[in-house]
Amino acid sequence: MPLIASTPVARMSRPYPRRRWALLVLCLSLLIVVMANTSLIVAAPDMTRDLGLDSSQLQWVIDAYTVPYAALMLVLGAVGDKYSRRGALITGLAVFGAGSVMGSLVHDANAVIAARAAMGTGAAVIMPATLSLLVATFPRHERARAITAWTATSGLAIALGPLLAGWLLEKHAWGSTFLINVPIAAVAIAAALVLVPPSRATDMGRLDLVGGLLSIVSVGSLVYAIIEGPHFGWGVGPVSAAVISGAGLLAFVGWELHHPHPILDVRTFRSRAFTGAMIAVLMFFFGTFGAIYYATQHLQFVLGYGPLATGVRLLPLAGAVFVGAALTGVLTPRLGMKSMVVAGMAIGTASVLLLTRIDTGSTYTDFLAPLAMLGFAIGLSVSPCTDTIMEAFPESRLGVGGGANDTALELGGALGIAVLGSVLSTGFRANLTDTVGDRLPAAALETATDSIGGALAVARSMARDPQVGPEQARALVSAANHAFADAVAHTSLVGGIIMAAATVLVLAVLPNRTPEHNGIKADAGADAETVPIDARPGRG
Repeated sequence: MPLIASTPVARMSRPYPRRRWALLVLCLSLLIVVMANTSLIVAAPDMTRDLGLDSSQLQWVIDAYTVPYAALMLVLGAVGDKYSRRGALITGLAVFGAGSVMGSLVHDANAVIAARAAMGTGAAVIMPATLSLLVATFPRHERARAITAWTATSGLAIALGPLLAGWLLEKHAWGSTFLINVPIAAVAIAAALVLVPPSRATDMGRLDLVGGLLSIVSVGSLVYAIIEGPHFGWGVGPVSAAVISGAGLLAFVGWELHHPHPILDVRTFRSRAFTGAMIAVLMFFFGTFGAIYYATQHLQFVLGYGPLATGVRLLPLAGAVFVGAALTGVLTPRLGMKSMVVAGMAIGTASVLLLTRIDTGSTYTDFLAPLAMLGFAIGLSVSPCTDTIMEAFPESRLGVGGGANDTALELGGALGIAVLGSVLSTGFRANLTDTVGDRLPAAALETATDSIGGALAVARSMARDPQVGPEQARALVSAANHAFADAVAHTSLVGGIIMAAATVLVLAVLPNRTPEHNGIKADAGADAETVPIDARPGRG
């Protein structure tokens, strides 16, 4: 067998013999893409202190990754389909690695934001490539298990990112959390050449460049509005972005309906299975990223855990993802995709609602069950959703299918952090202002009510000031902890209500099917024809 995997999948007469090793490479590539988002959660306090970030800069250090990531995935998935899916994976890893090196070396807020944007661009190439290569490499009857492993890797990365970042921050500066991606990306590039067979679409036709541009404008503007509006007010910028996104979406739909080779055939949304699965993925990650966003802040700022200790305490979520993923592989062929997805969404909703019990007397134990339930729900339901989404696309459009799935995932995460983060911030500000608004100077009050981290920083300054003293500082810390705990409980109620409404919507949208006709199949043949879901026999 040659050192470099050079035989395209389409030319193989039987399944690729090293496909499980290829899956390992794809999961490794996925791992660093998701870790880049979650690791920053525990690195943010160190970055804020070192770079002197205000709340706007910190928000964009986090979200500069999200905008290109969400906006470009659909287009870059199509590019990978047309030219080379493995080539796209390797290119994305190289760009991601270069952005990581840049992020570890710079010491300016704008330069860090630029590095995060470069990493997001690389991630937008990597994510759809991993999923399209997985589906192209595995025979149909093995795809469900492979997608389950891919989904479980996402759950592992959600917890592993904060854990690795916390371990590094014990002895190193925040730049090390960027640099950890570089050796992983280098190994993944080398392994992709050796273990991942080349793959590309045949007879795809010309790329739909106009549709691609419209999708970038629509999604990019939407993500910008989602980030800016809730956090910094609905001024001219966010409102204009929302209007541009809406107009771009209408133009995109109109263009795609009349284009002979659309980048995304919007008629696919006629499939209730596809549409329900997309909604479920979006809302799962709305709840997951939103809950983790404020749960980690509570663990760090209120309960006083360091970065490493916080990462360790997220491990139950990762373990529960694997348990749920193992269970869904057994139960989905028997009970059906709809049953598993709706059950998972109900469990996820319950996990968020459990966080409404958080108060100033809460300990880590109060977070343990919600985190484990959330992880279990992801493992149980996201894999069947992803398999259903990918089945809606022909072999020539696997990259587009991966881009659609991953765009829903990333939009959900961005919405969760933006919407629930805004509710959290508003609640915290109101609670703390009511408590200490008449006891702090205007400048100190503005800093303290901006975030829980800001309140603790003001308290430290007060403790060092002989005219104020430690007693008033302790009073501010107590008030801030109480205000934040109340804000977490209120935000969880809002998030739980949104998740519950989404669960009912998914229940209504997903069609009833017998187990053998679900997106995950137990015994479908490897050579089954790939056609849209609703066009298959028995899929009404």
